[in-house]
Amino acid sequence: QVQLVESGGGSVQAGGSLRLSCLASFGIASRNCLGWFRQVPGKEREGVATIDSADNTLYDDSAKGRFTISKDNDKNTLYLQMNSLKPEDTAMYYCAAARGGRSCPLLFGYFADWGQGTQVTVSS
Repeated sequence: QVQLVESGGGSVQAGGSLRLSCLASFGIASRNCLGWFRQVPGKEREGVATIDSADNTLYDDSAKGRFTISKDNDKNTLYLQMNSLKPEDTAMYYCAAARGGRSCPLLFGYFADWGQGTQVTVSS
């Protein structure tokens, strides 16, 4: 059974940092594209960052310079280091894995497998 389990969310003041982790039940090296998305109530899920099998990364403009996506294939774990957090970063954060394909876009519909999410709350 394919599972993705996020952890590391929490409450932090603006300017603080959090590191999200996503443990996969499968070998993440077998997936061409992994990503982090976030969602606030009443809004669509939006892409934050993706990383492909060659460790090429893609970031949403809101995350550039503040967030870093990385992965450890040996530990089957995806990470999102978030620095200089802002109140507008408050959301449920989800990790996702695509099946097949050659690209690694920040597109919700591209990803087949999803975790349950971890809440990040940033106070001003």
